[in-house]
Amino acid sequence: MTHRDATWSRGTGPDRTERELSEALAALADGVRAAPDAYRTARGEWLRRERRRRLVLAVLITVVFALATLIGLWVLNQAPADPGVIFSGTAG
Repeated sequence: MTHRDATWSRGTGPDRTERELSEALAALADGVRAAPDAYRTARGEWLRRERRRRLVLAVLITVVFALATLIGLWVLNQAPADPGVIFSGTAG
């Protein structure tokens, strides 16, 4: 790489590139027009997703709670029917 290659000639360089890119993006942004009800539509979609998320979470919590309750009842039901030695009621 020579000294000439390392130096920027007049009208080129990072400043020009940045300026041209900024102008191109500004021109592109000027051509974009949002729909009149874009905010309302986006907000409605977001609210629907939020409601669905909360509903799924509520159903999941209900299922886990019911399953834990059923497992607990099943485990308690597996206990032996006889009172055992500790609670035999005999004095002695």
